[in-house]
Amino acid sequence: MNGGPGSSSGTTVELDPLSLAKNSSGVVFVVLLLLILAAVAVWFILVLKLLQLRRWSRAQATFELDASRANGAEALLELARHHDDAPGARLLRALEPRRHLTAALEGLAKRALVDEQKRASSLLGVLGSIGSAGPFIGLFGTVWGIMDAFLRIGREKSASLPVVAPAIGEALIATAVGLFAAIPAVIGYNALSKRVDDLLDEVEAAAQGWVAILVTEGAAAAPAASPTPASSSLLGAPVGTPAPTGGYLPAGMTPRPGHTASTAPTPLPPHAAPFVAPRFPEPSESSGPFPLQRVNPPPGPPYQGG
Repeated sequence: MNGGPGSSSGTTVELDPLSLAKNSSGVVFVVLLLLILAAVAVWFILVLKLLQLRRWSRAQATFELDASRANGAEALLELARHHDDAPGARLLRALEPRRHLTAALEGLAKRALVDEQKRASSLLGVLGSIGSAGPFIGLFGTVWGIMDAFLRIGREKSASLPVVAPAIGEALIATAVGLFAAIPAVIGYNALSKRVDDLLDEVEAAAQGWVAILVTEGAAAAPAASPTPASSSLLGAPVGTPAPTGGYLPAGMTPRPGHTASTAPTPLPPHAAPFVAPRFPEPSESSGPFPLQRVNPPPGPPYQGG
């Protein structure tokens, strides 16, 4: 910190802001240089973004006016190819390669809208950072300048104004330059954010109608799928087919809806013999009214039981 204003070398420094900033000590000089660059960057970004958003807003208004007269999706996409600066036109150009995916168009439109938001919000983060950090950077230079002033008092063994005034002056200049960079950054950030939100709201509202047009025409162009009747894997016939007449059913029963009846009786197992009903002879005078005769069992395999 030697060689600064008010040092014992006898260097005389004029007490005006420009001379104090130019002859400030090393750390304060670096802080002032950073804050001056930040202030220049703030005004450059403000002018650039204002011109950009104004151009996009006018292009979007023109595109929406032309799009309101479009007769269909093809005319709408053709208009989007001729409006380069309109955010809505860029959104439609992003949807065009996958316009046949009607079920996914709404999600694709939201993704394209996020890309437009990133494009419109570019450089706003720099303004926010300068607006929030600028005063603290200036305060750091202020603290360092005041500390330098106390060191000069100890070195000169005097607290006179010629000793402490230059150091305190450059410290306060650091605070002033920090505020000069931060205040326009905060105001510009809020104003530009409002314009970006308004522009994106217009694009989102118009995009809903454009996506509806693309979905409607895409669904109309798709071939209609013919429905196939559901069939039952157990019955081998479509559900709802009535049972044929003359089927094999028990007496007094009708088939339920949706089922079919077999047309033949259930076959017997191969080893089972058919059942033969026993025969009783007619009653006579000699045999009595109800003669009992031995009924021969039906032929079949021998009994295998124990």
